[in-house]
Amino acid sequence: MSELANLNVDNYEDLARAMGMATEKKAPKKTSTLNRLRIWHSPIMGKVEVNGKPTNVEVIEGGAYRLEVVSEDSSFYIFSKNITIRPFMQRFMLKRYVANQGAKGGEKKGSFHRTIMADSLNIDLKDNTGRFNCGKPSGYVEDFQALPKSTQDLIRQIKRVRVLFGTVSMEDPVDEKGVPVENFSDSPFIWEVDNKDAFKTFGDLFSELSEKSRLPIQHAMHLNGTHANQLPNGSSFYTPIVEVDYTESFEINDEDKKLFGEFSMFIKGFNDWVCKEWDTNVQKRQGDVSEADQEVIEDFIDIDTEEVQ
Repeated sequence: MSELANLNVDNYEDLARAMGMATEKKAPKKTSTLNRLRIWHSPIMGKVEVNGKPTNVEVIEGGAYRLEVVSEDSSFYIFSKNITIRPFMQRFMLKRYVANQGAKGGEKKGSFHRTIMADSLNIDLKDNTGRFNCGKPSGYVEDFQALPKSTQDLIRQIKRVRVLFGTVSMEDPVDEKGVPVENFSDSPFIWEVDNKDAFKTFGDLFSELSEKSRLPIQHAMHLNGTHANQLPNGSSFYTPIVEVDYTESFEINDEDKKLFGEFSMFIKGFNDWVCKEWDTNVQKRQGDVSEADQEVIEDFIDIDTEEVQ
């Protein structure tokens, strides 16, 4: 009776849980309708007519910013050398790309292991494989070289990701054929910043904002070009050139609050999907355990529960 008296009758989640409906929810869908921003590292070639002959030329230079404009059933790409973003929020996660070595025609070449998005990387994070941290050991590793080589290789494959949410305006945007398109201004985006240098660049800027007691949403960040970093094989990868504009300050209006809520719901939906995958994969592994071993596991669980009480 005391539990019933303490229920919040205006909170659906509380009532559903009390009535045993919490497990009856439909599995969350892994869908994304947020436009995705990133740096495109490779030039895109196209044909133009020169003296009456088709000639291959770079229609998009390497290092351009690319916005994937996403709808429920399709997407297209827009490129720009210079963009302006207004960051609303950031989250952190870990991800690891695992190649499908035996991939045949039509099969995926690989897949990403991802953790939930969190406010910090200083905690263990569930991932979509039913483990934590994409397999990375918990805690601080004092002596990396003392780890088994397989563990070292695994850690090297795992990337820290700063996930940015905000709006982006693109200067002189073009499509993937280099054809100018209408200006894209204040378009909501998600950007998974996984390059370690870019990760630090944005981290320094967020720290600077914090020191000034300013919120990211109150200022624009201008990304005027990218910096080319040469690789030993002669190719390049690019990192953003970013500057916070302190000359103008934005007031947070109702539209901002609405968009902030939509970003929060996106994060919740993503985390719900990861947690659902985590539960499913944990159950699969438990299904591989023999009945005798399962009894031992349950005994340990019972003992732990009694000791805590």
